Amino acid sequence: MSAAALLSELRRRDIQLRVVGSELRCSAPAGALTPELRAELQRHKNDVLELLSSAQAAAAQAQAVVPLERGGRRPPIYGVPGHNGDVFCYRALARALGADQPFFGLQPPGLDGARAPLTRVEDLAGYFAGQIRAAGEPGACVVAGFCAGGTIAFELARELVRGGTEVRFLALFGCPYPVYFTRRTQLWNGLARQVEGIARHGRALAAQSWRERRRYLAAELGERSARLEAARSRAADPVLARRALVERATVAAVRRYRPRSFPGSVKLFLPGVGWQRSGVAALRWCAVASHAETYFGPDRADGANMLLEGHAAAFAALFRSASGEPQ
Repeated sequence: MSAAALLSELRRRDIQLRVVGSELRCSAPAGALTPELRAELQRHKNDVLELLSSAQAAAAQAQAVVPLERGGRRPPIYGVPGHNGDVFCYRALARALGADQPFFGLQPPGLDGARAPLTRVEDLAGYFAGQIRAAGEPGACVVAGFCAGGTIAFELARELVRGGTEVRFLALFGCPYPVYFTRRTQLWNGLARQVEGIARHGRALAAQSWRERRRYLAAELGERSARLEAARSRAADPVLARRALVERATVAAVRRYRPRSFPGSVKLFLPGVGWQRSGVAALRWCAVASHAETYFGPDRADGANMLLEGHAAAFAALFRSASGEPQ
């Protein structure tokens, strides 16, 4: 009996095996594990351990490494999504880069409800590094990050380099420096948005008649009520509730993180030249890398839409230029 046939027979008898370190652990209904099966299990122990370990590694990889484009001869890109963990934020970019560019999104723990979100950037980076190594892709790679995911991508690149993996470069797409996520900065930004909103409403009301003002205020109140109702609906949806937990955990992790030096190349892809003055401090990434380059997209792009269909092609072209690969 081969190791694969033995495992099939054990499953048929509802005998469960698992690997703990280098040992096999077994749970079975009374009388199911006969002396003959015990002898076969002992004889094939090493093969069974190898099969189960490979299966567990593949299962773990499937949870974290999401293929957006499998084919291609170029070094694979591993992209860390924004704070909500949605790897499909890279879908349009992967499509624009073409079938010759392997692209994988990295999904953080917590979205499936099987485990709690990780709350430290270092832990997230270590988890993703393990998933990439389990994928078994030989050679160099490119690490990418979007928005808050850029901080995790930065530490991931450092972790991979420490482990001996060649990182061609770190690509940061619209990634604020961690200080942007601190409570103090967020408080000031929130106050600035409120002041701007009050001024905007004031200008709109000043130019209207009393009847137009009543309609304007009624519309604004209606939009506010709709937003509150949408928030209540999201809180009641278990999938969206898990995503909200990941969002909060990721932002809290990024807020506490202090970048250290990265002995490699960082390439910043910013929505436009005006983003330098947006308060996100993105250019501070240049100070913690051995080499840094900055690429600006179209000014009509912003941090929220820069990787969507309308702008993905422009940033794909910038990425190809930055990578030095044939266009």
